[in-house]
Amino acid sequence: MGKLVIVGTIAFDAIETPFGKTDKILGGAATFIGLAASHFNVDIAAVSVVGGDFPKAYLDLLSNKNIDLTGVEIVKEGKTFFWSGRYHNDMNTRDTLVTELNTMGNFKPKVPKNYQNADVVMLGNLHPLVQSNVLDQMSETPKMVILDTMNFWMDSALNDLLQVIKRVDVIAINDEEARQLTGEYALVVAARKIHEMGPKYVVIKKGEHGALLFHDGHVFFAPALPLEEVFDPTGAGDTFAGGIAGYLAKTGDTSFDNMKNAIIYGSTLASFCVEKFGTERMVNLSNTEVFKRLMQFKQLTQFDIELT
Repeated sequence: MGKLVIVGTIAFDAIETPFGKTDKILGGAATFIGLAASHFNVDIAAVSVVGGDFPKAYLDLLSNKNIDLTGVEIVKEGKTFFWSGRYHNDMNTRDTLVTELNTMGNFKPKVPKNYQNADVVMLGNLHPLVQSNVLDQMSETPKMVILDTMNFWMDSALNDLLQVIKRVDVIAINDEEARQLTGEYALVVAARKIHEMGPKYVVIKKGEHGALLFHDGHVFFAPALPLEEVFDPTGAGDTFAGGIAGYLAKTGDTSFDNMKNAIIYGSTLASFCVEKFGTERMVNLSNTEVFKRLMQFKQLTQFDIELT
């Protein structure tokens, strides 16, 4: 069984979309990544921190998905990371209303000893120095290190970010972030420049328009499945990354062809995430539902071209 280490936030979210709003609910990058990866029967450990206000029921929920929480620190006198946001009518843009770092402000990740030889490391969106710290703790070089980041770190910690980018195999960012990181508008050129920074694979997310995978001059495009309803995009990108990480940890195959499969699995899982608020859909998602939707992806993307 492959080993996967996930580093990121386990948090509270409060979300408002055109379809409704929530009070504080379970959220955080590590949560969404872990729930997605739990569909692949791999040995998963989450590394994060929460406060004494974090419900035991949420921790039990993650444990029941076979996510090892040994690396999740509980600061009893502290408060859990909290984010609140409001989505616009197009569901692609949002306003951050509140960000409270709380215990995450002093987060020092501790990778459990029995996971320091993990096959795959998924570095969720955190300060680049925290991400580097995790890699320093690994006793063996992972088969695959996947990095998520955002424009905030490009603005505030670019040098640190460039240092950690050198150490990863896959970077997953959206098109706006790829353009900011490279100063290039054309995504093909931007991907080539990011390759030169270190990663073998560059994944550029385009939201409802799918994702692009770049590797050594080759390009693969995975569409997003057209959905009748999108209730809440929160966590979709993390779910996508969790699908990739889980699939790679299960198969142990880091080839370009297998990365294509991983991208499709990630896209499939992300298509479920947006159907309910927060983690609700992912918590109750069955493997049968995932398989049926994979077949929909297959029908959507595979066909024979008749050359005339």
